[in-house]
Amino acid sequence: MSRRIFTQQISLLLALCMLPLLAQALPQHNAVPGGVAVLQLETRVEQAPTVHYGNNRVMVIREGGRWYAVIGIPLTAKPGKHHIRIEEPTTAAYKVGFAVKNKTYASQHLTIKNKRKVNPNAADLKRIRAEKKIILAALKKWSRQEHVETNFLKPVEGPFSSPFGLRRFFNKQARNPHSGLDIAAAEGVAIYNPSSGVVIDTGDYFFNGNTVLIDHGQGLVTMYCHMSRIDVMPGQTVARGETIGAVGKTGRVTGAHLHWGVSLNNTRVDPMLFLEPEQASRP
Repeated sequence: MSRRIFTQQISLLLALCMLPLLAQALPQHNAVPGGVAVLQLETRVEQAPTVHYGNNRVMVIREGGRWYAVIGIPLTAKPGKHHIRIEEPTTAAYKVGFAVKNKTYASQHLTIKNKRKVNPNAADLKRIRAEKKIILAALKKWSRQEHVETNFLKPVEGPFSSPFGLRRFFNKQARNPHSGLDIAAAEGVAIYNPSSGVVIDTGDYFFNGNTVLIDHGQGLVTMYCHMSRIDVMPGQTVARGETIGAVGKTGRVTGAHLHWGVSLNNTRVDPMLFLEPEQASRP
């Protein structure tokens, strides 16, 4: 075998090995309410275009020499055609459409022993309103960052219990849909940061219990709730795989577990779409 042919075969083998890595660099495309739309932008500009979906700025990632918009779709989105607005340095703003398909989420009925966690009193409501402002401010954070790791590690070892999007009833009373993904684990089990980022805030909240919020860049924010222990501080840079705390049962819970939330362009979306394939299928 000639050296040239051998070199070509090695190059081809390396290229084929890289294909799964490239495929994992973007989250899974699933354009449904609560899902993520990954759209290739028909532009050749070197500088990233600015993209908005509604009033929220959208993540734009360069992959394989092309720009992609990564769009979080709200659970309240109606099926049909939606639009993003694109701004480039040398052209007028223009719109691009994409289709959102319908999805029906299952219902979940839970019994909460602490009645105040279902029907808070006046003092509780005052606390809840103050905490909501803090949490919403963190979830809408936008930080400019060229490279964003969107292929996540599973943050805790344990089976997936309550999936994202469930229509929830607490003590037979309807409440907001489940805006995260629950992973069952014993109290004290370590929670790992799924992607590099910076801690926005931590706190002990009425419903969420001990909570950590992490900024991963370009409107991608993750939230970890009901923790027994918090090991990080606001402003701290956390590496992929670093321990951020431990599983607990603080806040409104029926038992120990991790509630893991993902927010993209200020929209709560299904965390499963960001997990590496082997992580999503692992118990």
